Amino acid sequence: MISPVTYENLRWFTFSNDRQITGTIRGIVINFSGMGCDARFDGTLPDGDWFAARNIAYLIPYGDPWAWMNRRQIAFADELIGVLLAQYGLPEDLPIVSTGPSMGGHGALTYMVYAKRTPVACVANCPVCDMPFHYTERPDLPPSYYCAYAEEEGTMEEVLPRFSPLHLAEAEKLPKVPYTIFHCTADKAVRKDMHSDRLVDVMRKKGYDVTYRIVPDRGHCDLPPEEWAALKQACADAILR
Repeated sequence: MISPVTYENLRWFTFSNDRQITGTIRGIVINFSGMGCDARFDGTLPDGDWFAARNIAYLIPYGDPWAWMNRRQIAFADELIGVLLAQYGLPEDLPIVSTGPSMGGHGALTYMVYAKRTPVACVANCPVCDMPFHYTERPDLPPSYYCAYAEEEGTMEEVLPRFSPLHLAEAEKLPKVPYTIFHCTADKAVRKDMHSDRLVDVMRKKGYDVTYRIVPDRGHCDLPPEEWAALKQACADAILR
């Protein structure tokens, strides 16, 4: 299909704060949503305003709620960023930060490997890191995996490591840029010990620059205000440094 996405209809396909930015755009933060999220946003958002005040574009793609980070989702994110770069005459190497919670955290990490323009940093909140393990973690996950990766060649066991941050880190396919991982200790949906703990351990052994922020006594992706502020600041610092 010839893409229908243009700058004029960009807000059909993504939230964007670019119209709130008064100066030159210094970078882009792309925030991938968690599984099942079908939210659409009219007008402005507080986080969008926060980034706009720092001349940072903030995108929340309206992708398939079960897409994980499959090849269609990767191409969609690349396309949205490309439309914004073209509209403002921005360079192809403009700093991009990949972020998101849960499935979006998985997406933020996996996008680092497959993005057309490699982000300069990744900031993930309670991310899914071990895709083969997560397939067995909850009964709602197998159909979402199958919908996301049905067009990939091979069995499920062969396909999932290609999109699994833990396996990509073990193979050193993740780019060597700064990573900040948040995970809540009371997370029952994406177990900290089976996901972020293991990813961070592998990344440190492989020489990655990774900051691990463990959030006590909070559930899945439930960051308190000070940790949410730290997450946004980590995104901004990667662009503005």
